[in-house]
Amino acid sequence: MMKYVMRGALTALLASFSLAAATAQVPDLDPRDEDEIQLPELPEQEAVPADEPGLIDPDDLESWLDGFMPYALAQGDIAGAVVTVVADGEILFSQGYGYADVESRTPVDPASTLFRPGSISKLVTWTAVMQLVEQGLIDLDADINTYLDFEVTGVERPITMRHLMTHTPGWGEQVRALIMQDPERFQPLDEYVRDNTPAAVYPAGEMPAYSNYATALAGHVVARVSGQSFDDYVDEYIFAPLSMERSSMRQPLPENLQDLMSSGYMRASDGEGRDFEFVTPAPAGSMSASGDDMGRFMIAHLNQGEGILSPETAEQMHTTADRKLPGVNAMLLGFYEQNRNGHRIIGHGGDTTLFHSNLHLYLDHGVGLYISVNSSGRGGAPGRIRQSLFEGFTDRYFPAEAVDLPTLDTAEEHGRMLVGNYVISRRAHQNFVAATAVLGQPTVTMNADHEISLSILTDAAGTPRRFHEVEPFIWQEVGGVERLSARINDEGEVEMFSASFFSPFMMFTPVEWWRNGAVLLPLTGLAAGALVLTILFWPVRAIVRWRFQKPFALSGRQAMAHRAAPLGALAILAHVGGWLFLVTFMMAELDRLDGRMDTMIVLMQFLSVLPVAGLLIALWNAFVVWTGPASWFAKIWGLVLVASALVMIWFLAAAGFFNFGLTY
Repeated sequence: MMKYVMRGALTALLASFSLAAATAQVPDLDPRDEDEIQLPELPEQEAVPADEPGLIDPDDLESWLDGFMPYALAQGDIAGAVVTVVADGEILFSQGYGYADVESRTPVDPASTLFRPGSISKLVTWTAVMQLVEQGLIDLDADINTYLDFEVTGVERPITMRHLMTHTPGWGEQVRALIMQDPERFQPLDEYVRDNTPAAVYPAGEMPAYSNYATALAGHVVARVSGQSFDDYVDEYIFAPLSMERSSMRQPLPENLQDLMSSGYMRASDGEGRDFEFVTPAPAGSMSASGDDMGRFMIAHLNQGEGILSPETAEQMHTTADRKLPGVNAMLLGFYEQNRNGHRIIGHGGDTTLFHSNLHLYLDHGVGLYISVNSSGRGGAPGRIRQSLFEGFTDRYFPAEAVDLPTLDTAEEHGRMLVGNYVISRRAHQNFVAATAVLGQPTVTMNADHEISLSILTDAAGTPRRFHEVEPFIWQEVGGVERLSARINDEGEVEMFSASFFSPFMMFTPVEWWRNGAVLLPLTGLAAGALVLTILFWPVRAIVRWRFQKPFALSGRQAMAHRAAPLGALAILAHVGGWLFLVTFMMAELDRLDGRMDTMIVLMQFLSVLPVAGLLIALWNAFVVWTGPASWFAKIWGLVLVASALVMIWFLAAAGFFNFGLTY
């Protein structure tokens, strides 16, 4: 049970908290199916060096993708996809694969079929912000309250637009009403940002922690400063100048676009398309767009903002880095670095519940790559396909010779400093969603060769990748290009570390001792086992007495304690099991976080009296057996029962299950 809760909770945070850039690409975090998908090997043809004319041959590209995409979709149980490549200021290649509607067998048309690019929508929002910066209407470093009709409070230092654009406002994760399919529950943007300000957990500017709310707030600022609704502004100043006629941030879609919208699927084999998803923090992920329109957006940014930004502003947006760690990718102003093979690459990823997308811009070569799929599939298929496409495309058309860097002599010493359990900076801190900080902690381990591994970075076979130290506190993937980097304080302790894959918007920090899953989860398992045995002892003993015609030997308070102990154990297990079931159910599909489960959440919060009652019963039972004529086994088991109750309460507290309220 706990295994599935961990997977579901991690998916909600790392993938479908959705609209998360790129984090959904981590393999093995999909809770819906444990079957591994096998992608086809990318064709081994001679790569074209980046400095030769005719960098990308459209025929070569088409044959390469035709050998990869259809098979990958079939293996991943994905209904359809679109891939668009731009180069030299034009759409070089745009192709649909599979179906926009499985039931009617409608194929994906790259020119007209709309997909939901999720958090890639943020790039539209940040472009709008930079247009207003260019006009002098927004100051990137002014207190954000300057532009709001309400006040953001509870922060150590003023939050600025620069903080919003670099995901460093310091807020914790908030998932309530993030994505829904019930338009009746959908809140307008101004109401959403006013009612759902997350709690501040870091000083602004210090810790990257991806925030959908931050982008929603920026979109509200765009509306306030421009005097238009956010949707109207984007239509007039971004989509219209770029002739993106089949794109919209509106929810629901305008009537003229509704019939062009691809269905979204959990799995293609289900054959059942889901309803249109409503993204409540709309500027963070509400866009619907065709593949060709995304090509036009990429061309604009590759051509120094042509049509929407001045060259100077586009350059500022593409190069201003908030680099927290050396040797790994950094967050820019809205975009984030995805550098590979020594080439400058920026982009963004995006996920709704059903659609999963990536956008990459190769700045030095005027090339852009976009992919979107319309199903969640199985075995983490969307993440695997997107990452394989990006790596294969880059290695094919922008190759680099592998450099075998030597391992430093400090590898063992520095590696051991990193070994342990961590929590991610992008997480809930104060409510039941904080259970993810206990149930799914990333772990760093070290092997006999003094190479380290991060548990959530695995290869196609699910094996953790290995890293060796090539610079002080910088580790290079063995046989690969991924990197890890760590910041160590003056006491020799890890302050934070990250991998290039995550570093622009998420860090790993050492977990507090009381929340360390390496200790707490095994103890919780033992405690749960002891409580289960306590419950089972009662009917087993009763059956044994009945079978051998033995009278019940206890009376008075000894008899009461004997009967109460399993009831107390049952109360504790019922409360823990209830929370785990509720979290699993809610995290399985994000639209269940739209408020419909609030009654159950309040009920579970009210039932927090159960584990407390269970502990009191265990204490009373231990007192009775230790002060009465009980066997040594009964006395020892009484203490085991008390310890088990305390461990379970410790787990409930660490998981955030004792926190009250409906802000999550």
